[in-house]
Amino acid sequence: MSLKLKGYVIVLGTLFLLILYLTLWPVPINPPYWEAPQAEGYTGPHKENNRLAGMEFIELDNYKQPEHIVYRKNWLYAAMKDGEIIRVRPDGSERDVVVDTGGGPLGFAFDSKGALIIADPLYGDHGGLLRVTNTDGEAEIELLTDSHEGNPIHFPDAVVVAKNGLIYFSDASSLVKAKEIGDVGKAGELDILANSSTGRVLEYNPKTQQTRVLMNDLSFANGIALSEDEQYLLINETGKYRVWKLDVTAVNISAFEQNISAKIVIDNLPGLPDNIMQGEDGRYWIGLILPRNDFLDYSANKPWLRSIAMRLPNFLLPKGNGYSHVIAINESGDILADLQDSGSSYTEITGATESDDKLFFHHLNNTNTIGWIKKEDIGF
Repeated sequence: MSLKLKGYVIVLGTLFLLILYLTLWPVPINPPYWEAPQAEGYTGPHKENNRLAGMEFIELDNYKQPEHIVYRKNWLYAAMKDGEIIRVRPDGSERDVVVDTGGGPLGFAFDSKGALIIADPLYGDHGGLLRVTNTDGEAEIELLTDSHEGNPIHFPDAVVVAKNGLIYFSDASSLVKAKEIGDVGKAGELDILANSSTGRVLEYNPKTQQTRVLMNDLSFANGIALSEDEQYLLINETGKYRVWKLDVTAVNISAFEQNISAKIVIDNLPGLPDNIMQGEDGRYWIGLILPRNDFLDYSANKPWLRSIAMRLPNFLLPKGNGYSHVIAINESGDILADLQDSGSSYTEITGATESDDKLFFHHLNNTNTIGWIKKEDIGF
């Protein structure tokens, strides 16, 4: 056999093996069929604008990606990529580490006693809901729950604490094991690509130490906030571009079935909703971390195509381009504000947090900063 012929055989053999791999290799999740709503783009209330163009920044040195930010008693508390929750003054003048979970804290909130309640999918064996006390000294970490009816909770994501002490949190996916993957971002990309719709909303009762399920079958259950009267929750369903309003008394209901305890208040968003934060005057701020991805929409009803994509290395996965975009809604889902900046490098905004005079932006981009803008500059 000539060298040229041998070369052809090697190339064809390699292509054959690659085709077999892309079509037959097992995938961690079998993607279900679903119909994505027709994207309307940046029109209507989401018409392109540059209202975020005047953003200023707080430098964080080596601390990376403040994915979630809470304003409390003139401090900004921020969950960082490498496991720390830090606090910094709104003018950047002071900064220290409140706790290092050794995992990857995502959402967090404070209870009535000032303890930190943290959703951390990389903590311990497989993630869990944590309480951190003595945050002004040697922080003490307590695991509140990491399972439901004996089954592990693999992707605790966002958390909010009611005045009566009940803790509500999202479990982004029951199938994707963030701890095993070792990177929350990659784990999230995998679940959203698969659209597994195994996310949940859970409640933890500190008095009974019981965990119960309010809602199942959400496509990457993400940000969570309480209504003003604390009778409802607003839930971001990232993988289906929408926000739910859920009765806190709901019991084990499904997002696939109509139920009087839950309704969609806003749908077909132009981007993927991440965190949702209660602001002032009835506002709820939502970060649209990425614009809609043409591949995700096109392949929604083609599970075989998403299975092929899931076999690709992470850096080859189809992803949307970065964009700066946050919106504010009310409890009924009406758009109260839409803030964008097409030319900014401060992209992948996951949420926004209000103080009296400023709006601070959570993110997952590569800038070691917290962006902010004066509320009066955007009309508030």
